[in-house]
Amino acid sequence: MKTFVIKYLPLVVLFVSVIACNSTYTPKRKGYFKIDFPKHEYKVFDQAGYPYTFEYPVYANIVKDTTFFEDKPENPYWINIEFPRLNGKIYISYKEVGKNDLNKLVNDAFNMTYKHSTRATEIVDSTIRTKNGVSGVFFSVGGNAATAKQFFVTDSVKHFLRGALYFDASPDADSISVVNNFVEEDMKHLINTFRWK
Repeated sequence: MKTFVIKYLPLVVLFVSVIACNSTYTPKRKGYFKIDFPKHEYKVFDQAGYPYTFEYPVYANIVKDTTFFEDKPENPYWINIEFPRLNGKIYISYKEVGKNDLNKLVNDAFNMTYKHSTRATEIVDSTIRTKNGVSGVFFSVGGNAATAKQFFVTDSVKHFLRGALYFDASPDADSISVVNNFVEEDMKHLINTFRWK
């Protein structure tokens, strides 16, 4: 029996190899899906009772933030700007400076951004000053960090607001950078039209 197996094993292997190679192989091209971005157009968020107003994209929705808080967020002025077509969200959190130490709020914003430094290739922060009296910092985080764009704005006396952009996708910088850059323009428009009430 052993001699039979040894004698015919090479023929069986050759036969299986020939049969397996009969299918036609079509290689897949490397690339990413093409995304048709909408035109940058904006509408005003000016809801009664909110201490701020700004313009946001017409292709986005604003919803109250209920993440981690079931039906009631920590602060009634926390919102999310959702981009359904892009599967992304800007999480907006608001704090009153009078009830919180401004230095701590600023340090927390920097610390939350720099927590991504383990995955980031770079973190560039830019000072913000708008004609509406809004100042703060805009962060661009390079590499495969979970969030590539963040910012905070304040009037240094009463109001502090922080925003962070996240996508419901793997943070692969190569594939998501085009979308990050598209939404960055919307975030900068939001900041430049931002006003405290």
